[in-house]
Amino acid sequence: MSRSVVVAMDAAADADQARLHQLGYRQELKRGLSLVSNFAFSFSIISVLTGVTTTYSTGLRYGGPVSMTLGWLVVSAFNGCVALSMAEICSAYPTSGGLYYWSAKLAGKEWAPLASWVTGWFNIVGQWACTTSVDFSLAQLLQVIILLATGGANGGGYMASKYVVLAIYCSILIMHGLINSLPIQWLSWFGHLGAFWNVAGVFALTILIPAVAKERARPEFIFTHFNTENGMGIHDKAYILAVGLLMSQYSVIGYDTSAHMIEETKNADWNGPIGIITSVALSTMFGWIYLVALTSIMVDIPYLLSPDNDAGGYAIAQALYTSFHRRYGTGAGALACLGVIAVAIFLCGSACITSNSRMGYAFSRDGAMPLSRVWYRVNRHEVPLNVVWLSVAVAFVMALTSLGSQVAFQAMGSIATLGMYIAYALPVFFRVTTARRSFVPGPFHLGKYGVLVGWAGVVWVATVTVLFSMPVA
Repeated sequence: MSRSVVVAMDAAADADQARLHQLGYRQELKRGLSLVSNFAFSFSIISVLTGVTTTYSTGLRYGGPVSMTLGWLVVSAFNGCVALSMAEICSAYPTSGGLYYWSAKLAGKEWAPLASWVTGWFNIVGQWACTTSVDFSLAQLLQVIILLATGGANGGGYMASKYVVLAIYCSILIMHGLINSLPIQWLSWFGHLGAFWNVAGVFALTILIPAVAKERARPEFIFTHFNTENGMGIHDKAYILAVGLLMSQYSVIGYDTSAHMIEETKNADWNGPIGIITSVALSTMFGWIYLVALTSIMVDIPYLLSPDNDAGGYAIAQALYTSFHRRYGTGAGALACLGVIAVAIFLCGSACITSNSRMGYAFSRDGAMPLSRVWYRVNRHEVPLNVVWLSVAVAFVMALTSLGSQVAFQAMGSIATLGMYIAYALPVFFRVTTARRSFVPGPFHLGKYGVLVGWAGVVWVATVTVLFSMPVA
């Protein structure tokens, strides 16, 4: 490497540290992530293979193809507004605290403590719940894979009990805790692997699924069919469509990770915002392609959603199993496809713990968590080890509700996901109201369109708040 390049890299590192010092903090985490690495963490957490697969049955039940394929485009447009506004603020305040720090700076001195505290707790509880949701979804998918591999529900297959599912979930959490105990260089590798796996997985499944299926839906069905037979007593089409949009909304969440990793990112005030935008843009594109491919084999919706099918009502698993079985006389290919999805969910869960731990590290650094001195510690590898295992422990406790009631568990997940979006919207709201004239943008900014884009994002999150709160039966 030439001397001039080394000098330039040192200058960039000094600039990052100087900016962090201006914001009130000193450099304690190892700054070793590039733009690609920062993007990879957010892209791995959004993980369309995870979000779309685990919530697809909800979209199929409420509205069906049209609420997913076209609804995805509507949701993505407004999500893009939220992401752009967050990226602009991230460029101005590149700290691991992210959302809660932004609220403190933008709400004004009088409201700063309350705004920061509320935003921070919405954010971190939402992140814990997202980790719980992702890893528990993986445990449930493994339950279905085992069921199909042993003959299916109608062929004497083994259906793991809720206690076995919880044990699988616990094992997954422990593995994620161990991975996140590694130095940032290793975590960066897992982030890159997650990004690659999602892209390669979407391409492979998008080509394979329609090619294998003997019976495929027509384009009119994929883009115009509206399913009103949800079996939940809901008949109003507007209401059904609103509930159906939740699949698309849930599938693109977690892009605040680029902000939480920013104190470990080089050229932070530019690479962090670009990480947010590119992760959302590419997830939107790949997610839609994957959705269309899946929907092309959903030709018998009532059967796919029925708990009496071989996959126990897991629509995607049943559709893949049926397609491969009709073509080859065996469902082994379907199990391989589900295995690809399971790996993507595993890597997504690992990235969730990474984001949780950095958020918890920053929040405890500012004394906002109980026992902050315990959580605000880094080991000799500059990893916030204590808060990594706090994230694992909290996610395990949150999943215990599944033993008592699946409805309670799902409600908790919905409420916490709602909290994440509220945390996204609060700093944007302060940006377009109290800090409209005093906001000093960073290298990435939206110029005169910043306020308009911000308001579009805030109004959308307010709408989503209502949608997430509506009963689904």
